[in-house]
Amino acid sequence: MKDIEYLKQNGIDVNSGLELLGDMEMYDETLEDFLNECETRLPDLEKYKNSGDMANYAIQAHSMKSDSKYLGFTTLAKMSLNHEMKSKDNDINYVNSNYENLIIEAKRIISIVNHYLGK
Repeated sequence: MKDIEYLKQNGIDVNSGLELLGDMEMYDETLEDFLNECETRLPDLEKYKNSGDMANYAIQAHSMKSDSKYLGFTTLAKMSLNHEMKSKDNDINYVNSNYENLIIEAKRIISIVNHYLGK
């Protein structure tokens, strides 16, 4: 059985997600979509960072920010917003210096969501 308390204990603002998505069924479906997106989004972020393609990096960071905000991943949303803004400013130093922390938080969320969904 899915336990939303588990999500809340791990810093996920489920209530804000429910305000946007309506009910747990839609929330859970959106969590699945988030996991599927991350399978391509995280490698793409790394590829764009490594090639210095800040325009496409910003697009990926923006998508992660939006999804994170909808689902109540507050910390990941804030970090993604910072990466989006800095990459739009072509601040490659910021992106490189803070990339690892962004990925650590993304993987933390992925792990929590996988556990919650029973994967």
